[in-house]
Amino acid sequence: MGKIQKFTIAFDQSKDVYTPGESISGTVSITAGQALVCKAIKVNCNGFCGITSKVNDTDWTVEEQYFNSTVSLADKGTLKEGEHTFPFKFLIPAAAPTSFEGKYGRIVYRVRAFIDTPRFAKDYSTEKPFYLLRLLNLNEVPDIWEASSSAVKQQFTYMLMKTGTVVLKAETDMKGYTPGQNIQVTANIHNQSGKSTGNISASLVQRVTYETKKPTHDLRTIAEVQGGAVKGGKEIEWKDQIIVPSLPQSSQAGCDLIKIEYFVQVSLKSPDVLLTLPICIGNVSLDKKKKPSKTQAPASSTASSEPPAPEASATTPTLPPRPAPKPAPRPTPRSRTSAHISPSAPPVDYLPVAEARTPAAEEYPNKRQSQLVSPNAFSYAPGLFFPHGEQPNGPSGSTRAAPANGSSGASSLYPALNSTPQPPNYESSPFPQEAPPSYDESCDT
Repeated sequence: MGKIQKFTIAFDQSKDVYTPGESISGTVSITAGQALVCKAIKVNCNGFCGITSKVNDTDWTVEEQYFNSTVSLADKGTLKEGEHTFPFKFLIPAAAPTSFEGKYGRIVYRVRAFIDTPRFAKDYSTEKPFYLLRLLNLNEVPDIWEASSSAVKQQFTYMLMKTGTVVLKAETDMKGYTPGQNIQVTANIHNQSGKSTGNISASLVQRVTYETKKPTHDLRTIAEVQGGAVKGGKEIEWKDQIIVPSLPQSSQAGCDLIKIEYFVQVSLKSPDVLLTLPICIGNVSLDKKKKPSKTQAPASSTASSEPPAPEASATTPTLPPRPAPKPAPRPTPRSRTSAHISPSAPPVDYLPVAEARTPAAEEYPNKRQSQLVSPNAFSYAPGLFFPHGEQPNGPSGSTRAAPANGSSGASSLYPALNSTPQPPNYESSPFPQEAPPSYDESCDT
């Protein structure tokens, strides 16, 4: 190594994994074999994401910087022979994403140290990476407790002429898992054909998307389990489990260039039927105590829809709620065939001599239309009815009297006044020579 025999970086407490918002500290150790003239000794801490179009290439086409801090450990001078130690300390931003390394991109965090020497002299440098873990709490992911389910229906042809249908349904017990947990997979296969299918399988797949001008997708099968075949005309239910290995978390919060997704792929061979069940891989597992109860959901919805009831006073008794008033009966439409309507009069009892029924009364035999009768149906006395076209006569059988109101052609409902018995004329009486007639004699005359 020449003049420099040792040039290393060490983190305090030999720590290699950090979290966003945490400080990273350590020392830079230099062992010089002889005196060395230097312009400066610096240490740098940075984090970035790089994307390339070639596999395992470091010539980045797109970069994203998260932080870059530099501290000067020594100014211009001479580094004496022997061992030298320089401490450093940096603060990691709280929005930095989790470290990642893939085929077409990386998210890298590192600490680098430099010894700048004068012109035409050799510069020295070293670096030490560290891993940043931004925890993904599955309890904060919405709808994480629900099962991930899907179904597909596939038609196929066999033996050149025959056709059949296969219905495949599958689901997982929930949507969120952490490394070390088991994914419970349940599948239902209904073979509606006369041919046996191939084997069924379920696999855990990772899909990484690298965002460039033309996005690149990298699919990788993590784990796989396999089942048997389904005979023609049969329907079976298949259950198995997949153990989640150590994997990067699903969403890379804070990174816009790399997107990580996981899903369970359930497939059937011969015919080729495939469906996917999206899941989420996190760092903090689900807490069963925080699982929403099925009975609480309807109660909360009904409670929110009903207004809060007022509190009853201790002295005032609460009355039962009044029943809702019944709607008034809808009135029957009036008939257009009759022009004589008396809605305020009571119904008339039927008499054999009555001939005043109208066609409207027979067409609508209800209580309201029974009141559509002739205008002569009601007399001045209760129960007295005059046939149509006849008028009442006086007691002596005289002809009808003239109308009292002077109108012509109108029928009178009352008897004439001049047809009643008149008192005797006392002017021609020989009174006081003769006694006046008695009451009975006056009535006889």
